[in-house]
Amino acid sequence: MIKIESAGLTDVGQKREGNEDAYLIDDDHQYYLVADGMGGHLAGEVASNIVVNTFENFLRNGATEPFPEIDNTLCAEGNRLMGLMIKANDMVYRRSREDENCRGMGSTASAVCFTGTTLVAANVGDSPTYLIRDKEVELISFTHNVENEQAAIDPERVKQLDPKVLKMLSRAIGVAADVSPEACETPCFAGDRVVICSDGLSNLVGPEEIAEKVVQNRPEAACRILVDLANERGGTDNITVIVLEIKEVNRAGGAGIKHFFVKLMEVLNRPIF
Repeated sequence: MIKIESAGLTDVGQKREGNEDAYLIDDDHQYYLVADGMGGHLAGEVASNIVVNTFENFLRNGATEPFPEIDNTLCAEGNRLMGLMIKANDMVYRRSREDENCRGMGSTASAVCFTGTTLVAANVGDSPTYLIRDKEVELISFTHNVENEQAAIDPERVKQLDPKVLKMLSRAIGVAADVSPEACETPCFAGDRVVICSDGLSNLVGPEEIAEKVVQNRPEAACRILVDLANERGGTDNITVIVLEIKEVNRAGGAGIKHFFVKLMEVLNRPIF
């Protein structure tokens, strides 16, 4: 099992009365999740907590529930992670249909889990997940907003849209009966850091600055520094962050061979399989 040092922190910020963010750290099963809720009065808080509770209930029951294969390019753990997001979508959507006070609620969901030598990042919405390696930072989540979706279809149209419209979510947990998470799997190495956060942080602190604080500090201290920094810059939204530091990766046996080919294909800029 990969050795990980983890920490998380959530804060209401300077402008909001309540905190609609929620997060999960499960070091035993190595699942990590940030959910940023939205909706009417308290409904965003309900939505994000349902997402977290869906993951918690699964992990509490031994993480053995089978899920159908969603993406044949991903490992079993990756498909399980995506399946959990689809299950959370069903739970949030059902609650929104049953409770008038929760109509229209939804949540982002950005999560990471680990296999023996890789990490899988999956998400719905715009809460970013960053991988920091050798002081370089890479966004490994997908940004589901109007700007990105429209840019893939008609880049010129993006220039004509109001900036507020561009930042609107194009996908979220619980706003429709069906949802399509996206995921990626990548090798991980000792010294890597992973940051999962809500946009209450990423809108005020850029990825390079996040990487700098995370590399210079241990996870718990980095979380505090980043939340304080967002609050100093206005704290315009709820702020949530999880910081993970990979301490050790055991690549004995076949894992070592896979590592060799992974690095070789990275150098050659070719797909692994």
